Amino acid sequence: MPRIVSLIASATEIVDALGMTADLVGRSHECDYPEAVKSLPVCTRPRIAVDGSSREIDALVKASARTSVSIYDVFEDVLARLEPTHIITQIQCEVCAVSLRDVEQALARGIPGRPQIVSLQPDSLAQIWEDLRRVAAALEIPERGEAVVAALQARMTPWRPKVPAGTVRVLGRPRVACIEWIEPLMAAGNWTPELIEMAGGANLFGETGRHSPWMNFEQLRLQDPDVIVIAPCGFDLPRTEAEMYWLTDRPDWPQLRAVKSGRVYLADGNQYFNRPGPRVVETFEILCEMLHPEIAPRHRGRAWRDMMSR
Repeated sequence: MPRIVSLIASATEIVDALGMTADLVGRSHECDYPEAVKSLPVCTRPRIAVDGSSREIDALVKASARTSVSIYDVFEDVLARLEPTHIITQIQCEVCAVSLRDVEQALARGIPGRPQIVSLQPDSLAQIWEDLRRVAAALEIPERGEAVVAALQARMTPWRPKVPAGTVRVLGRPRVACIEWIEPLMAAGNWTPELIEMAGGANLFGETGRHSPWMNFEQLRLQDPDVIVIAPCGFDLPRTEAEMYWLTDRPDWPQLRAVKSGRVYLADGNQYFNRPGPRVVETFEILCEMLHPEIAPRHRGRAWRDMMSR
C-alpha cells in the first residue's frame, strides 16, 4: 500500500479526488482540505513570519531570495518516521509552497528508504490536468486519474451568453484585472488568465502559462478595468479585506471604473484562486458568478464577496 506525504495543498486535494486520502500519512503546514487531513503529522513550516502585512511578507521573501535560502523547513525526522513511499511536491514556485529543491535537500541528509518524488508544475489549466494524471500514474491508478480529469473538465464548459433565437445582441467582454498580491501589486498569471477568458472576461494583466507579473498602480489606473478581482496568494477573505487599505487609501482609487460601478470583488485566494488542483473548477465558477450577475451565486459570501466603494 502507498504511504503518501503531500507537501503542497493542491496535491493533497488531488490525492483526495483520486480517492486515496486514507493513504496520506503526512502533510505540509498549509494542507487544510479536506478536513480529515488536518489530523495528519505536519512535515514543514515557514521560516519567515507569515502573519505580517503584504509589504512585510514581500520584504522577507525577497531578503531570503537574495541569500538563496529556502523560506521553508522540511522536518527530516518526521519524514523518516513516516517512511513514505511517495512524496508530492512542486517546482512551480519556491515562494508559494515547499519545492523540489527543499525535498531533495532533506532526502540528501539521510531519510531512509527511497520514496518516489512526484513533482508538479501547474503553469496552466492543461498542466493542472497533467499533474493530476501524474499523481495518478505514480500511485498506479491511471484510469482513475483520467476519469477524475474528465469529470472536472465536464464541469468547466466555457461561458456562452444565452441569447434568444432571432435576437441580435452585441455583448462586450468585461475587462478584468485580477490581483494576486496587494503591496507591492502583482497580477495573477499561470492558469488564472485562462479561467478569466473562459468565464467570458477579457484579461488585462498576466499571461496564461507564465508566472504572475509585478505591476504598479499607474498601470491599473491607465487600463481602468471594468472588474477588479482581489485574490492574494495565501490570504482568506477576512485577511484580504484587512489589506485593502493599500489600495483604498490611494487618491485615485475612487476614480477607477470598477470602483465607481461597484465591481470590485474580494476572493479567498488561499482556498481557491491559488490552488491548482480540483477546486480550480470552483475558481472558474466564482469568476462566472462575478462576471455574470444573472448567475445564481452559489459561492458568494463564502468564497468571494463584493467590495462597495468608499
